[in-house]
Amino acid sequence: MIIFIAYLFVAVGGYWLDYLNLSCLRQHGATPPPEFEGQIDQGLLSKIRDYTIEKIWFGFISSVFNNIILLLFLFGGLLNIYNLWIASKNLSFILSGLFFFLPLLYAETALSIPFDLYNIFKIEKKYGFSNMTFRLWVMDTIKSLFISTILLSLVISIGLYLVQKSPDFWWFWVWCFFFAFTIFMMYISPYVIEPLFHRFRPIQDEALVGSIRALMQKVGIKVSRVFMMDASKRTSHTNAYFTGIGKVKRIVLYDTLIEKMDHDELLSVLAHEAGHWKRKHLLKYILLTEGIALIVMYVSFRLLQADLLLNLFNIKDRTFFAKVVILGFLGSIVAVPFSPLLMSLSRRHENEADRFSYELTGNAQGMINALVKLSRDNLSNLSPHPLYVVFHYSHPPVLERIREIKRRFL
Repeated sequence: MIIFIAYLFVAVGGYWLDYLNLSCLRQHGATPPPEFEGQIDQGLLSKIRDYTIEKIWFGFISSVFNNIILLLFLFGGLLNIYNLWIASKNLSFILSGLFFFLPLLYAETALSIPFDLYNIFKIEKKYGFSNMTFRLWVMDTIKSLFISTILLSLVISIGLYLVQKSPDFWWFWVWCFFFAFTIFMMYISPYVIEPLFHRFRPIQDEALVGSIRALMQKVGIKVSRVFMMDASKRTSHTNAYFTGIGKVKRIVLYDTLIEKMDHDELLSVLAHEAGHWKRKHLLKYILLTEGIALIVMYVSFRLLQADLLLNLFNIKDRTFFAKVVILGFLGSIVAVPFSPLLMSLSRRHENEADRFSYELTGNAQGMINALVKLSRDNLSNLSPHPLYVVFHYSHPPVLERIREIKRRFL
């Protein structure tokens, strides 16, 4: 009962943050801020407000549905029934794990389909973001499920093999495997997985490519290729990112971003990304999260040795897999208070990258213009509640970023 109440407290706390965010938006979202003068009119501001409200309500409804399903599964006896059915098959340890976890992936995917369809074809299309066709959505869903099945099967099989072969130290070996797998996926995904969903073409604008290469050379980054991704086939949202480990980078720009920004603004955005690399933000984040993961893995190992978790949920057959599911559920509750710390670190890194963008380009206005366009074109909420930001924003609110740049460099 205590665990049930704790989960409800966390869920209701999240809904309360949504309420605060909606209230703040309704109170302050009707007046264009000075930073957006000439860039946003009352009609667009109303559109931003309506889009944000609709997304929050959609998130609330989908979250309530998911929470009900999860609580029924854990507290309504479904986990016990499912666990007994898997155990009755008398399969090997690894096969039992595959038959236990893969159907849960498929069930989660099936339950999410109605919400995914509504979000893409109702909300995102209504506000001019989704260019997705139903056929393309079906193909993306099938490919995603196929890839997820392969990767999850690989992770489960190797993870359970390590548990079986090293019962006293598997927590360390599994952590090593997860760490290596994470790094491997960071390297291989841009070359193997992403091309299954998008087309990447070299940018034909030689002046832009030359400016990008010259800019990156200033910080010691060697650019292998500069690509344009056909994001507009699916969405009108804009983005840009680096891939690659070490000093050699592959730069990818959404075609939607190239269409909406001039060269100075694009260079400011890429200088911001270069700032993340130069300040070693990704490395610091990986070291922090993997350090936490190692501690969590050891604590999990100790908890999984006993039957306390199964007793809490009245699970009859004492399988390792049921313990993992329960532990994951409890972990989601325990992790909530730590979320603001990681979000705070991420926001600090974003501010550092903004400052680095100016140091590299000497063009504060280019970054400001880019932020204005990114916010305007993506219908970003300009008036989030401060407490909502603490728990949910990995980037500082755009007005805060613009004002900080102006205060320091203009």
